[in-house]
Amino acid sequence: MSKVHPTFDPKGLIRESYRIEGITAGECRSIFLDWALSIPLGQDHPPLIAALLEQYGGAQPDHPMTQVLREGAAQPSKTGRRGGRAARLKPN
Repeated sequence: MSKVHPTFDPKGLIRESYRIEGITAGECRSIFLDWALSIPLGQDHPPLIAALLEQYGGAQPDHPMTQVLREGAAQPSKTGRRGGRAARLKPN
């Protein structure tokens, strides 16, 4: 198994989450958020998440962090919501 580059998990948060016995999905989401906020601005998250999934997810597919990483890797759906003034105006 190849080692994840340190810039993919600068604080080791994801690595450590896999070591915590009995960790919950909620705790994993909180750790994931902290991880995402620790990534430098301008760095693209999807390739980092893919590398973390490759490193840890394959060996532990049922771990709550694996599920959180999969959710993080999924493309957000477009809601079609319009914001600002356009959302408040009624169509003619």
